[in-house]
Amino acid sequence: MTATTLKIIALIAMLLDHIAFFIPNTPEYFRWIGRIAAPIFIYFVANGYRHTSNKKKYLLRLYIASVAMAFVNLVLQAVPGTGYTENFNFFAPLFLIGLFLYAIEEKKIIYIFLWQLSSVVPIIFFTEFVVIYEKMDMYFFGAVLGNSLFVEGGILFILLGVGFYFFQTKRQLSLYYLLFSALIFVITVKRGHMFALHNKIFFNFVDFQWLMLLALPLLLLYNGRKGAGLKYFFYFFYPIHIILLYFIGKSLQ
Repeated sequence: MTATTLKIIALIAMLLDHIAFFIPNTPEYFRWIGRIAAPIFIYFVANGYRHTSNKKKYLLRLYIASVAMAFVNLVLQAVPGTGYTENFNFFAPLFLIGLFLYAIEEKKIIYIFLWQLSSVVPIIFFTEFVVIYEKMDMYFFGAVLGNSLFVEGGILFILLGVGFYFFQTKRQLSLYYLLFSALIFVITVKRGHMFALHNKIFFNFVDFQWLMLLALPLLLLYNGRKGAGLKYFFYFFYPIHIILLYFIGKSLQ
């Protein structure tokens, strides 16, 4: 399968997941199917970073998408009567995957770690002590400041993307992905005994996230070809479908 074909499969899985999230009385297995979406998109961000001719432009595009989606969430939360409280922004971890890979390639990983630690201070400061606007939460500032602790999926999804970059053969990919999925399963079983703060920061995913294992056969079918591309289609589809599904679901309540 080409990259475009696999991304479309991931997009359909994501759409089903979000239909089940927003629309009342939809089958729960839609959300199970949705678990294959994130790892496929993560894989192709790592793969795209490896092959892009202009890495800084690639990172800038992901960052702009991340910040734009943070403002989409902010606007939806601010509209009177919507009751929107979500923070869907998968662009944020995708950008951070690229940023971590850039830092590794340029041997500047220490600077990224220092930024991850130091940027926690202004995030907490502006959300807890100097509230600019009450809807600007940690996930908003996490996207703007590029902090891996406050993004959708958490730090583990970022590490998944970094691993995809380095484990390129099918055998390496399979072993790494199986171990990662097993880790997610163990975390799912054990996290009920963990502190709520740990759950929110480090394990920010649903209890059935281990079903992401089902994406492995699809990743192994990738033939190394780009396909039709449709690059900007995926960038625009994400915020548009979130907005539409939210208002459709609200109208059906």
